[in-house]
Amino acid sequence: MKPVIYGLEGLELSANERSFFAEARPAGYILFKRNCADRAQLRRLTDSLRAIDGRADLPILIDQEGGRVARMRPPEWPEFPAAGAPFGALYDVAPVSAIEAARANAQALALTLAEVGVTVDCLPLLDVRQEGASDVIGDRSFGSDPMRVAALGRAVLDGLRRGGCVGVVKHMPGHGRALVDSHLKLPVVDADAEALEADLAPFIALKDAPMAMSAHIIYKAWDPDRPATISPIVINDIIRDRIGFDGLLMTDDIDMKALAGTAGEKAAAAVAAGCDLALDCWARMDEMIDIANSLDDIRPESRARLDRAMASLTPDPQGDLAALVARRDALLSYA
Repeated sequence: MKPVIYGLEGLELSANERSFFAEARPAGYILFKRNCADRAQLRRLTDSLRAIDGRADLPILIDQEGGRVARMRPPEWPEFPAAGAPFGALYDVAPVSAIEAARANAQALALTLAEVGVTVDCLPLLDVRQEGASDVIGDRSFGSDPMRVAALGRAVLDGLRRGGCVGVVKHMPGHGRALVDSHLKLPVVDADAEALEADLAPFIALKDAPMAMSAHIIYKAWDPDRPATISPIVINDIIRDRIGFDGLLMTDDIDMKALAGTAGEKAAAAVAAGCDLALDCWARMDEMIDIANSLDDIRPESRARLDRAMASLTPDPQGDLAALVARRDALLSYA
């Protein structure tokens, strides 16, 4: 198995993709809007991915956060709210109700994913929002208070698990201070180590999360030369030791402009630095081949983390979608 998660080109596997994936045996796959037409089509696609190597617990990821980040869209699928406004507003007046609303929302969201064979949702964001930062995070964050972010983030992880999906906390060790969008440019954070403790707090509180995603950001206080994704200092000293995270750590998309080099070079650098898996989203066959040729087989400790994360899946997702949405909406009406 190669320590990489690949994207797919379209609504069904091409012959080239099927052949390549069977040979490369990636750790998992990630879906985007280009892969999602309707329930029947998407279930066929996820079933075809599982059939390649027979893994029932195959990680099939999606970024289905709600709000502006949603790959499965109405009218085929329900629309879910972004993290910030509804749950944050309710937290101001009734924290316990906000936590229950976030849990119900995540459980309902996971049920829609489990129905079509998606097993991992790249949610929740534990990024602590900072004044003046890039709006690439914005309303995707639960807010600027670390305690609130951690409490609502834990509820989301629990709701996803109940609904049949593994959650991914992101963007470790914190994207909330970035002044530029890492999709377009490399952010550099000047804050000192003491200030960065606020960014770490939600991740420390949820250090037992099954999966996490790294941030393509330079933190001058920790490593002034390398973004976190390819920094052994940040991954080992901050993520593994200071935060105490021992779950599966994947990169953010290595195609983002914050990282330099070829696809294979970036994937290899991330894995060498300590990331368990590289995430490659764009389904360009030449780049996928380059990555496969640049990576050794997955490390035993990374495979163990992957297996442990996927073992947390709920075999039989629980909950009624309509009832969960109604409960969420009733709670949010008090905000």
